[in-house]
Amino acid sequence: MFQSFKDFLADLTGAPATLTPAERTQRLQLAAAVLLVEVVRADGTLAASERAAALAALRARFDLAPQALEELLAHAEDSARSAYDYQQFTGRINDAFTHDDKVRLVEALWQVAYADAHIDAHEHHAISKIAGLLHVTHGEYIAAKMRAKAAAPAGQLLSQQ
Repeated sequence: MFQSFKDFLADLTGAPATLTPAERTQRLQLAAAVLLVEVVRADGTLAASERAAALAALRARFDLAPQALEELLAHAEDSARSAYDYQQFTGRINDAFTHDDKVRLVEALWQVAYADAHIDAHEHHAISKIAGLLHVTHGEYIAAKMRAKAAAPAGQLLSQQ
């Protein structure tokens, strides 16, 4: 009886009762990719420069072949379209990433936002919300934003909030 209740809860949360290490890794990679895609999608345009920045962030974090990175990003784009909140993804990140890793992820989110030379209010809001759910302090959030801004190509930043 308890096992069936546990299975029922797992079905509700989308988390199987038992995952192999490879499945846990894939879910974690997907969670990070979805958060990056959310920033790409936030301003209503799917800029190629932002998508490229998301791929670069995933390449830096995960040791995946180029084809696997493309497949991960495509899966993340599909998952982001049907996601109803960030918590299902930030929860996975919180369970597996160190705090420094979470700060680096927030910096990568800002790098994606800066990639098209325009920071939209929706991008700003999405990153702020994600950073809060990842328990990144406001000071760390601002420092990550400033590092991403400094790393953006000189003269590329046209307008921002």
